[in-house]
Amino acid sequence: MGARDEDGTREPAPSGPMLVHEQERSVRLRIDDVELFRYVYRPWDAQRESPRPYLHPVRTLGGDVVSLFRPHDHVWHKGIAWSLSNVGTQNFWGGRTFTPDRGYVQLDDNGTVRHDGFDELGVRDGVARLDERLSWLAADGERMLTERRLITATVVEGAWRLGFTTTMTNVGPDTVPFGSPTTKGRDNAGYSGLFWRGPRSFSDGGRVLMPGVVGADELMGARGPWLAYVGRHDGHGRSSTLLFRDDPGNPTHPTRWFVRTGQFAGVCPAPFFDTEYELPAGGSLTLRYDVWIADGALDEAACRHLVS
Repeated sequence: MGARDEDGTREPAPSGPMLVHEQERSVRLRIDDVELFRYVYRPWDAQRESPRPYLHPVRTLGGDVVSLFRPHDHVWHKGIAWSLSNVGTQNFWGGRTFTPDRGYVQLDDNGTVRHDGFDELGVRDGVARLDERLSWLAADGERMLTERRLITATVVEGAWRLGFTTTMTNVGPDTVPFGSPTTKGRDNAGYSGLFWRGPRSFSDGGRVLMPGVVGADELMGARGPWLAYVGRHDGHGRSSTLLFRDDPGNPTHPTRWFVRTGQFAGVCPAPFFDTEYELPAGGSLTLRYDVWIADGALDEAACRHLVS
């Protein structure tokens, strides 16, 4: 419902995508009467949680929440976030760091991803765009990397698509290796990348789809161009689907996937799953992903159609 002016004229209700900027805190995206996401670019996290921007809550077009914030079992999981576990000697994932000799240990290595500014924040041709500059700071405050990040959102065929593009540049004097706990010796722990933590109800009977495959936790580490996660909500019992696509231009395409359905619902296209990527001084790395957020349980044919 729109507001009424003094002369009785009714303000038209908003339609289409609209960004609402909460200065120095976050950006919210609304389409018609549904808030699809809140992007918190200046978080208030404790340092051990590796403060970094994140999207939460994330909703379907029908208004169902498909993300989880700061669960008690892993308080550093924050909706959808670009979370890297092993960047040189630093941890931009949050929490403890895996070490080959002692396992997981809380070290003084939790870095910060700092928002430096937006170069664009608006809607063009029906596409919401957040073009952002960021700095990656080590635990001691030293700037290791700069980042250009583009987040887009658009409605497509009954769902909406979140686009994520990052270009990270090494501004330090030395090569920086990007890895994961698996590159340090822990089996099947290749998490590091664009990580989504889903609602708790999604871990009860959550289904994973990849080209030609339907499964669950056994797909951990599988390689493929896309992966979809179907879960059911508490309360009304409806389903939602998140479909992740690895861009063909990414250096490890088709990527290996970090996926869990039992302990918790989580997905991460993991470009550093079992092999380190070395970024030389002055070098840049660009990675692109798309995520479709849909009401209902999509099948393989529907997923293939969206990613084509």
